[in-house]
Amino acid sequence: MIEPATMLIGESFVGEGAEAAHINTVLGRPDGPVGTAWATALATPRAGHTPFVAVVRPGLPVKPLTLFVNKAAIAGDEHGTLTWGAAQAGVAGGVADAVADGIVAASAAGLLVLIAAVWVNPAARDGALVYANNRSATRAALLAGVEGKPDLADVLAARARPANPYFTA
Repeated sequence: MIEPATMLIGESFVGEGAEAAHINTVLGRPDGPVGTAWATALATPRAGHTPFVAVVRPGLPVKPLTLFVNKAAIAGDEHGTLTWGAAQAGVAGGVADAVADGIVAASAAGLLVLIAAVWVNPAARDGALVYANNRSATRAALLAGVEGKPDLADVLAARARPANPYFTA
């Protein structure tokens, strides 16, 4: 069980091109700092960024209760549909997979809250890939958080040549 002041932070990047998923997760108890951040984010939407509770289907929120926070401002109808549809379904599925696979204990799922910060590229077009990549990335980010990844040795080994899909040193 996660102690009240503890939060588990995870990160994952899955896929290629515009349909790639970049997920950051923050998992913790509702009576600790994660719960405070969760409620504050839900209560303070801003233009282009409207946090909402992720659902497996309407009326069936995933557990742990997951706040979906879009990192990219909604850039039009298609981007909004991919964000609120395919990416949201992928996040909900990835959270449920993490519980089903024991990454997050089923006995703790109702006692925790999760913030999922989700990148959906405005250039994305393939809903099936957006869904699949977000599902995989969410599960992987939760696993990384639970396992305390990355290892510091890996970070130090990579420090001389930082790289991401948009830049390589």
